[in-house]
Amino acid sequence: MRRNKVKALTYIIAFLAALIFIAVFGGPNILKGYIEAGIGNCKKIPILCKAPSQEIKGVKIDKDYLAGLIPHSFPKMSVSYPRGFMVVQELHKRPYYKKRVAKHKESVIYVFRQDPGHFLNLFPQLKGDKEIKDNYDFIKRLAFANIDNIKNIKDAFFVILKSIFTPDLEDQHKVVSASFEIRGKKGFISYNIFDKAHFFDCNLVDDKGNFFKVYIKDLNGSLEINEVLAIISTLAK
Repeated sequence: MRRNKVKALTYIIAFLAALIFIAVFGGPNILKGYIEAGIGNCKKIPILCKAPSQEIKGVKIDKDYLAGLIPHSFPKMSVSYPRGFMVVQELHKRPYYKKRVAKHKESVIYVFRQDPGHFLNLFPQLKGDKEIKDNYDFIKRLAFANIDNIKNIKDAFFVILKSIFTPDLEDQHKVVSASFEIRGKKGFISYNIFDKAHFFDCNLVDDKGNFFKVYIKDLNGSLEINEVLAIISTLAK
C-alpha cells in the first residue's frame, strides 16, 4: 500500500513538472494536448468541457418533505435524508466513488465536510491568488474549469482536479450543471436524471465558509432537483 502511494505521488509530481515545462516553453495548445493525452478529451470525459448553464434561486423547500426526512449526525456534520438510502461520511478520494459505490446495490448518499480555508491549506500554491480567496472561489473555479479554455498552468491544474473530484454520473453527455443558492448555502450541482437511476454531485459552502460535498446515487430514480436541494438545506457542521 505504501509503495503504491509513493508511486502515485511520484507520477503526480512528474506530471505537474511536465505541465510547468510545457506551459513555460510550449503554449496553450501544447498544454491542452498534453492534458488530453494524459487524462482524456471531451469525447472521453465530457464533464471536462461543461460548465454551469443554469442558475437555481428562490427555491421553496417543501416543509412536508423536510418533515419526512431522517436526521443523522456524523462526527463532523449532520444531514437529514430520505428513507431507502444508506448515508456514509467519508474523506474525498478518487477510488472512493469509482470502486466503493460499485459494491453497494442500494441507493447511497455520500457526504463530506471541511472547514473554511480547506482548499487553500490543501493547495498552498494558490495562496495569494486574488481570484481564489476561500472555499467558494475554489469550487467556482473548479465548476467552470474547461479543457477548451486552457491558457496557463492554473487552468490545467483545475481541469486535472475536476477530473479527480467528479464522481460517477453515468453518461456524462447527459449531465447538466447549475449554480444554486438555498438557505444560507451556495454552490454548484451536476446531475443526470435522464435514465432509470439518478445521479447528483453537489459542491457547496455555507455562510460561514464550511465546504460540503454530497454525492447521491439514486438507483430507483426517486429524487428530483427540488428534493436534493431540500436534503442539502439540512447540512450543518
